[in-house]
Amino acid sequence: MSTDAQQQAARDWDHWHQERTATVAAPYGPLSLTGTHWLSDYPEGRIPAVPGQWREDGDEVVLTAGPEDALSVDNKPFTGQVRLAADRGRIEDSRVAHGERRLVVLSREGLWAVRDFDPDSPARRAFRAIEATPYDPGWAVPGAFRPYTTSRTVRVENADGVERGLGLGGEIAFELAGVEHTLQVAVEDDGSLWAVFADATSGNTSYRFRFLRPAAPDADGTVTVDFNRALLPPCAFADHFICPFPPPGNTLPVPVEAGERNRTDG
Repeated sequence: MSTDAQQQAARDWDHWHQERTATVAAPYGPLSLTGTHWLSDYPEGRIPAVPGQWREDGDEVVLTAGPEDALSVDNKPFTGQVRLAADRGRIEDSRVAHGERRLVVLSREGLWAVRDFDPDSPARRAFRAIEATPYDPGWAVPGAFRPYTTSRTVRVENADGVERGLGLGGEIAFELAGVEHTLQVAVEDDGSLWAVFADATSGNTSYRFRFLRPAAPDADGTVTVDFNRALLPPCAFADHFICPFPPPGNTLPVPVEAGERNRTDG
């Protein structure tokens, strides 16, 4: 890479880092999540500190609310009963709100939950920055994507202690310091890749695991593996996310001194 290209790559990384920080600190970013409440834990439908009565009914959740609950649905004050599917859009566009809070319906492996996002959360108030290593061109290396002939699902522990399925569509192979390594990856709908990985810094000088999101590979499988853009998972910002841990084989034996490392609070 030429000097000019390296300088441009460093500027692009600075812009990316600033955007990431702004996204995390946004009113409905990951820092605002104050609870993930599984309805199976509340058979009577009453969740402590969450207004309304919530119960699952097949492939939907039924919300019942009275005037005292002070809920709104579709931006209008709501009383009565409404059926809700899982939210797929932006948090701020969730159908159910309680003042500035957003109550988001979640479904995972047949179980339903309500997530509570509060812009005034203690975590958001305390947040100061994302600790990240400045751009280093040595951590952006060429790789090769090797798709599996059929997709695979492995069971991995999640941050909440529950084991869930993680879909994998292939692996990326790359070299660090002349040694080949591989990471198993999921293939997103747009063709981009997603890896959950750990390395020799995990739990020491960086968070216990991180995400990597390479762009879609070229037709021949060529892909850039840029650890400068290693991401902290959502559970690094709020304990109520259910991030998957790295699957077997996705712990690199070398220290990856690049990318996002930890959250910094004031």
